[in-house]
Amino acid sequence: MRAEDHADDPIDPDDDVLADPDDKAFSASVGQRLRAIRQAQGLSLAEVEARSEGRWSASAVGAYERGFRTLSLPRLKSLADFYKVPVAVLLGEPLPVESAVERRKIVLDLVALAKIDPAAPIRRFVQSIIEARGDFNGRVLSLRHDDLKALCTLVGGDIPTGVAQLRSWGVMIDGPEIPNDPLGRL
Repeated sequence: MRAEDHADDPIDPDDDVLADPDDKAFSASVGQRLRAIRQAQGLSLAEVEARSEGRWSASAVGAYERGFRTLSLPRLKSLADFYKVPVAVLLGEPLPVESAVERRKIVLDLVALAKIDPAAPIRRFVQSIIEARGDFNGRVLSLRHDDLKALCTLVGGDIPTGVAQLRSWGVMIDGPEIPNDPLGRL
């Protein structure tokens, strides 16, 4: 390991000092997304350190998540690769809609999902959506586009791969086609 790669060094040349309030707010929002992705993958800070073989220390990742430290672009890319998510997800940027599959409302069969052992991170993420919405019907859940993007990063990294995995598990029900949005939002 190179000395400059050690995340716990007291002064990291890759870390910027945050003086601008907008920079602090942006770092905090990136940190919130980092925490959400880590938690959705069912990892504790200690597990991140162990699985990365010390590349990412628990204290450094915790500081990034709280917005106390900033990430250089190479370190941001490296952490995105570690979590197997696009950098755009960490930055809060929208991902492009890549096929007609995403033009349909996606509905998950929660009963079927409960029977899929490798889907534990997906179930945790879905539970957080259910709690946030107060939607406790327990049988199905309609995914909004942002939910689908985040869920697919947990499943396979991008929307087509994620949708294919959900289909292979037999937990996805196609809903009605989503109309075109004249403002370009989805």
